[in-house]
Amino acid sequence: MGSLLSACGINVKKKKVEEERHLRANDREFNLSFKYANNAIKTSKYNVFTFLPLNLFEQFQRLANAYFVFLLILQLIPQISSLSWFTTVVPLLLVLSITLAKDLSDDITRHKNDNHVNNRKVEVLINGELKSEKWMNVQVGDIVKLENNEFVTADLLLLSSSEPLNLIYIETAELDGLVSNRFIKYSISILYISGEVRCEPPNNRLDKFTGTLTMRGETFALDNERILLRGCTLRNTEWCFGLVVFGGPDTKLMQNSGKSVFKRTSIDHLMNVLVMFIFGFLAFMCTILSIGNAIWEYQEGNSFITFLPRADGANASLSAFLTFWSYVIILNTVVPISLYVSVEILRLGNSYFIDWDRKMYHVKSDTPAQARTTTLNEELGQIKYIFSDKTGTLTQNIMTFNRCSINGKSYELNCFDKTEKIDFSWNSLADSKFCFHDHKLVEAVKSGSPEVRAFFRLLALCHTVMAEEKTEGELFYQAQSPDEGALVTAARNFGFVFRSRTPETISLVEMGVPTTYELLAVLDFNNVRKRMSVIVRSPEGKLTLFCKGADTIIYERLHPSSSKLMEVTTEHLNEYAGEGLRTLALAYKDLDEDEFEKWKERHHEASTSLEDREAKLDTIYEEIEKDLLLLGASAVEDKLQDGVPQTIEQLAKADIKIWVLTGDKQETAENIGYSCNMLREEMKEIFIVAANTSRLLGKKSQVVEDEKVDGEYGLVINGHSLVREILELLRTACMCQAVICCRVTPLQKAQVVELVKKHKKAVTLAIGDGANDVSMIKTAHIGVGISGQEGMQAVLSSDFSFAQFRYLQRLLLVHGRWSYLRMCKFLRYFFYKNFTFTFVHFWYGFFCGFSAQTVYDEWFITLYNLVYTALPVIGLSIFDQDVNDRWSFQYPQLYAPGQLNQYFSKMAFARILLHSCYSSLVLFFIPWAAMCDTVRDDGKDIADYQSFALLAQTCLLIAVSVQMGLDTYYWTAVNQFFLWGSLSVYFAVTFTMYSNGMYLIFTSSFPFIGTARNSLNQPNVWLTIFLTTILCILPVVAKRFLFIQLKPTINDKVRHKVRQAKAVPPPLPRKFPRRRISTRRSGYAFSHARGYGDLVTSGRFLRIPVKSRPALFPHTDTPVADSTPQTYRTIFEEAQSP
Repeated sequence: MGSLLSACGINVKKKKVEEERHLRANDREFNLSFKYANNAIKTSKYNVFTFLPLNLFEQFQRLANAYFVFLLILQLIPQISSLSWFTTVVPLLLVLSITLAKDLSDDITRHKNDNHVNNRKVEVLINGELKSEKWMNVQVGDIVKLENNEFVTADLLLLSSSEPLNLIYIETAELDGLVSNRFIKYSISILYISGEVRCEPPNNRLDKFTGTLTMRGETFALDNERILLRGCTLRNTEWCFGLVVFGGPDTKLMQNSGKSVFKRTSIDHLMNVLVMFIFGFLAFMCTILSIGNAIWEYQEGNSFITFLPRADGANASLSAFLTFWSYVIILNTVVPISLYVSVEILRLGNSYFIDWDRKMYHVKSDTPAQARTTTLNEELGQIKYIFSDKTGTLTQNIMTFNRCSINGKSYELNCFDKTEKIDFSWNSLADSKFCFHDHKLVEAVKSGSPEVRAFFRLLALCHTVMAEEKTEGELFYQAQSPDEGALVTAARNFGFVFRSRTPETISLVEMGVPTTYELLAVLDFNNVRKRMSVIVRSPEGKLTLFCKGADTIIYERLHPSSSKLMEVTTEHLNEYAGEGLRTLALAYKDLDEDEFEKWKERHHEASTSLEDREAKLDTIYEEIEKDLLLLGASAVEDKLQDGVPQTIEQLAKADIKIWVLTGDKQETAENIGYSCNMLREEMKEIFIVAANTSRLLGKKSQVVEDEKVDGEYGLVINGHSLVREILELLRTACMCQAVICCRVTPLQKAQVVELVKKHKKAVTLAIGDGANDVSMIKTAHIGVGISGQEGMQAVLSSDFSFAQFRYLQRLLLVHGRWSYLRMCKFLRYFFYKNFTFTFVHFWYGFFCGFSAQTVYDEWFITLYNLVYTALPVIGLSIFDQDVNDRWSFQYPQLYAPGQLNQYFSKMAFARILLHSCYSSLVLFFIPWAAMCDTVRDDGKDIADYQSFALLAQTCLLIAVSVQMGLDTYYWTAVNQFFLWGSLSVYFAVTFTMYSNGMYLIFTSSFPFIGTARNSLNQPNVWLTIFLTTILCILPVVAKRFLFIQLKPTINDKVRHKVRQAKAVPPPLPRKFPRRRISTRRSGYAFSHARGYGDLVTSGRFLRIPVKSRPALFPHTDTPVADSTPQTYRTIFEEAQSP
């Protein structure tokens, strides 16, 4: 088997575990000896030589396909075959061919995507010259050159860059989901290109790298700060050189991508179970009929020996054995081969509807929705849990200065009187894209209000932003976090322009006057301090400490004289936090020169300490950051994508639970939770679980899964807590209305999804836009990629993709629900028509001496599933809808039946079996009774086998067609054409095949000469057809009538309202959320990491002459939502409305 797979291109050898990576710079011969993976990636399944054998091997792993090959072999045995070989070969070849074509198309798409990435060009240093190479040809140990805005080719050891001290700027959105700049602080000179590197083997740790570089006999330590990871983008750096350490599948990005899993829907799994049951049921029926044959042969067989002589050695037992296999052939339609190909066509059709949906097309980015996987559509209608990334998925990661409170007075971006936006033309250095509407604020600045000016002076001084001035007056800010950029930009527009900095100074332009402050100390931010401070000396020699941070932290350090101002500011902060804004409190303190000098000495001692340096520094910072005077508070909005709160509300109404999994800090994630309406003030309680508070989970250990709780709860938990009491976490989380997991790694995201999949047995969906979301997307039942600004890695790994999170509600509530409804209708009808068709054979066995004679014409058996009933059921399954998209949005409860598997289940299958049994009894015994001892109008006898066969098959086809008409909610011209066209084709083919001409040309193949014209011109035949049809559909109509009257479903109620309205529902007036006062103490968010205070005071950031750079913070207006957010009304509310 191993040699067979190897011949097909599949490597079955176990890969030796790599314990250490050893490589030489620019020495391909040495590095190739270790057989490290090159930089090519491969997601395709086949090549030219392996496609046909591998694909056929996969197809015959389907039990049904293998079963029909077995049937074909049986049909070639004359002793047991009562059907011609073509009744099996034609359907089998058609099914295999269609599946081959579909798989070929899918794999060609995968090859194109692979080639797009692998054929990107990069410059590689070969023999002392830079040569252009494709990504896939880059090897471990190569030295590559990257230029500005290029993707990082592989995991690189940074050697040199165009910047002073080899500082480079990278965008890490593909790795951590944050569109922010990261500074690589150290590198090695490119002159040393003969060194050797020994480092850790490939792994998925994004934040860790250990290794050594040996050159010229000296060994240097390597850490994560010297590594440039694949998935990043080089920004604002002309060029850099790097040494390839890991390539292709070994890169940390690909190591975090998780394994590609072949995804199958829950209906697929159920169908496999049902097919196994059907095989057993088929064997049971064949056994009964073979036993009947043995009894009949024993009791009656001797009477027919005269004109039907037995073969030598034949007896009742042998006859029963052969009859068993003959009936396996005849009753094979109980396992319909066309089922699988019809399912594929149905899924493909519904996938095209997603691709063509204009309401999911994003005009601004020219991005349509795309169903990248065509086999999971109906699963979209059964989602119970959604796992979403935050940055770039829920938010745009664009920060805007929204509101502020200064000296007890609140100013805001948008005034309710629709005031025109402020004209900043008086400030020549203002950012033209900045927008603010409250004119009172700019008047306060111009009038010289000391508090207002001190407020913006603090924003212009207390930060780690770096400025670049391309031309005179054209400033661009490089900020480690968008929050800081927004605050500094606000100060810039209100007249306090941060212009440049050195390690010792900060240069501002205050109301048009250039001013330089001496930077004496930066008290850096960290997660414990939750604040940062700077100590500066003004041109007048005045010493001041400026501090900004979380209000709870700042309030503890205020001077008692600020108590009254603190109360007013707290009210404003609660209001801002209630609106989901990211808030900071601002304070200052004038310092005494002698006091500062003493503090500076203690600070120097702490900063040079070899033991507990961080703890000592925090203590020193605490000494000076006290008795502060409150200035006010700022509020920055992390802009949500259009329609996110409305979408989350709609999905919650559909009983879909949303979990947000993000790498952000707890405060940031909590703020977004409030902004998105996931976390609400009216919730009974919101649990915050940190790594040291896992006892909270222990209290919930006695709770049973899915237990109803009194009130709504929310849960915020960090990544460190996910390693302990994981099942207790799940029990608690599943009872909460909203769950937010912060500080989680890409691998932890996938583990959380896998946990819910394993223990909840619920259908999951993961949605994200960055490479850090790939493993989560691959793990979930359904993966959705957002085509955003974080590259295409998530999209390439997803099953469905679109441009905005708000399209998710249409994907699920409309396309998903319709796909599930259509698939279930298709399966119910398909099994019904095939069981009914097959059971008639079963009943006929009791009247033909169990001789395995078919009740229908062979050509009808061949064409029944392929022609006569194929197109009508496909038309039903592609176009049907119970209500249109507007009503689907109006009543999200319509989504609930899919989550509960109400439309197709084992119980539904049992009901289909009973219904088919009843219909087959009617379809056999009514025509049999009508034809028995019947004569034509001219007195001639028509009670022959051929006439009965024609009548039975005509009754069957018309009955199942009428049944399909009853199941159709939404009639289109296509449905009408398919239904009436199929019936017309049946009669046309029947009259043609039963004609004299066909009999004369192919006598043995068309024996039913004249049967159609002799039978179908009799009134009693048509009366029998009419009576049979009525009796078949009567129980169905009666049952539906009673259930609608006595126990209506949600679909029945809504469809009743649709008929009453006789139109689409009028859109409700959009409700603007009223401002609410939050009881939260803080909406604080400070998204940059520690350490940048050291960087800006070290001088390592100083740049060579200014180069052209794009703006880091373009303030473009968000487009209006393509479709207005849908509102929600319950049926009960509707019933109570006048």
